Amino acid sequence: MASLYDFKVKNIKGEEWDLAELKGKVVMIVNVASKCGFTKQYSGLEEIYQKYKEKDFVIVGFPCNQFGGQEPGTEEEIQNFCSLNWSVTFPLASKVEVNGDNEAPLWKWLKESQPGILGLKRVKWNFEKFLIDREGKVVKRYASTTDPKSISPEIENLL
Repeated sequence: MASLYDFKVKNIKGEEWDLAELKGKVVMIVNVASKCGFTKQYSGLEEIYQKYKEKDFVIVGFPCNQFGGQEPGTEEEIQNFCSLNWSVTFPLASKVEVNGDNEAPLWKWLKESQPGILGLKRVKWNFEKFLIDREGKVVKRYASTTDPKSISPEIENLL
């Protein structure tokens, strides 16, 4: 797989979503969870989404229950939680595994494209972020601890 546009995933409603629809956009992909210490990052993610969406920037949240069982809900529960508690309007995908034997192909590609510290490929925790340019290539990976708003200058450079 050469770019983001080669992948298909399921959206939060379980419908197939061809990521080729994102061609020409700057994209941030994040593994998210509702019961994590980093869940408050939804606020910062939504803020940068609102700030840049008119300039062809999109965030896609991928719920994942692999870290401490912190995303136990159904897709409908996750969607409601994000909308009601954090006013999230950016797109959410269906739950995925980001590591291990059942990892989603998209996440395998993300990790291989941009390994973490010391070349480690695995996602270490919820709210790791991958920034993708308008050509569908991963340009940077950010740790869970990175405040989404601090990424604004790099987003602006890609826009």
